[in-house]
Amino acid sequence: MEYLSLILNTIVLRPYVFIFLAAFLFAASRLIGWRRTICFWGITYVVAFLCEFSSTRTGIPFGWYHYTGLTAGQELYIADVPFMDSLSFPFLLYASYCMSLAFILPSTSTQKSRWSVPIIRLEFPLTTRTGWPVMVLTILFFTFIDIIIDPIALQGERWFLGRIYYYPEPGTHFGVPIANYIGWAVVGLLSLRAYLPLDRRLGQAGAASPHVTLPVLLGCGLYYGVLIFNLAVTFWIGELLLGTTGVFIYLPVTVLLALRLFGYLPAKS
Repeated sequence: MEYLSLILNTIVLRPYVFIFLAAFLFAASRLIGWRRTICFWGITYVVAFLCEFSSTRTGIPFGWYHYTGLTAGQELYIADVPFMDSLSFPFLLYASYCMSLAFILPSTSTQKSRWSVPIIRLEFPLTTRTGWPVMVLTILFFTFIDIIIDPIALQGERWFLGRIYYYPEPGTHFGVPIANYIGWAVVGLLSLRAYLPLDRRLGQAGAASPHVTLPVLLGCGLYYGVLIFNLAVTFWIGELLLGTTGVFIYLPVTVLLALRLFGYLPAKS
């Protein structure tokens, strides 16, 4: 009963995390099915938790940081790691995976969307979606979004996150050490190295339909939802340089994504 109460309190305290989690479950089930979705979530959560557990004790792989424990008793912790923190990694990695798929999946002719806008028809071959190019680009998108998230999370006492962690020695990127971003790349690499071979073993059967543009775009929408949420908080607390930097980081990415989806970039067919 105590754990159930803490879980309910965690949902009430961090509703935005669970909204993003629900969006992930919906979007992923549409693209890869429930079996793969649960595997993706479980693998990434375990990897993220173990890495956070390790870093708070050894500094590997994120570098040294510590949770304050100020919300202990108000939300669920596993060891000294807030449950909601490791819970964020699966939906962020999945959203990054969809971003990489949007750029790398082969496509056929364009089709009219429900708004009469012509967009490409993305295919979903097993060899492409589990290949090295998708893995590398996913890790890059995964690490890049933390460039926006972590500096603003570090200032959680200035918004409704609260001061949940700190670095003993402030880093060079708005107080965040570069080792933190290396750690995110490690989490992405280990998670995908476990999930993608599993996806190959499960085979093509049971996956999404041959054309997966809409399910992939749902995942991209999740990515931009998290991005916009964090940028909005950044500007809200008056961190104009950090917010402007984030906008300029993602502006070219967004333009390239639009060109790809509208069929203006060369694509393998």
